[in-house]
Amino acid sequence: MRPSLLFLLVFLPLAAPAQSPTTIVCFGDSITAGYNLESAQSWPSQLQLFLPSAKIINRGTAGDTTKDALARLPQILALHPSIVVVEFGGNDGLRGISTALTRSNLDKVITTLQAAHIRVLLVGITLPPNYGPDYVRDFSAIFPALARQHHTALMPMIYDGIYTLPGTIQPDGIHPTAKGSQLIAQHILPFLKPLLSH
Repeated sequence: MRPSLLFLLVFLPLAAPAQSPTTIVCFGDSITAGYNLESAQSWPSQLQLFLPSAKIINRGTAGDTTKDALARLPQILALHPSIVVVEFGGNDGLRGISTALTRSNLDKVITTLQAAHIRVLLVGITLPPNYGPDYVRDFSAIFPALARQHHTALMPMIYDGIYTLPGTIQPDGIHPTAKGSQLIAQHILPFLKPLLSH
């Protein structure tokens, strides 16, 4: 072998192995699923545009409660995500489910994900005032309490800075429009990015 060729073989840097993208599962109800929207208009799809190097998987299912979230956990774990964005509770509240039960279910969801070494971003939501001040207060308190208990990242309110903007909420007063979904994705980034650096 020629000395020059030997030199190249010895000192040529090895190519770095390709890193697999960070998998983020958006796990939630109809708000995550993109109810009444094209799939590309859901906030997880919009989030993919902001994080092109990540792999965003939408696992939102319309009508799901926190009880349904517990039942679907094995499917989420099978995806081997690095991060799960947990967006549940709205349907519990709209059905008047006990806030203690909602909290217990979400507690189990977070505990199971963390036991699998998955980072969690918990997303909060509130209810219309006609559900009564006591119930709304207790419901809204679930999310910050769980975030403190489990030391998880928290987006306190999914519609913060969005709900009052024209054209962001569908006529049902519950679900985001395409514009609203884009803003949710944009607003969730500051809460999500610290988890990407772990």
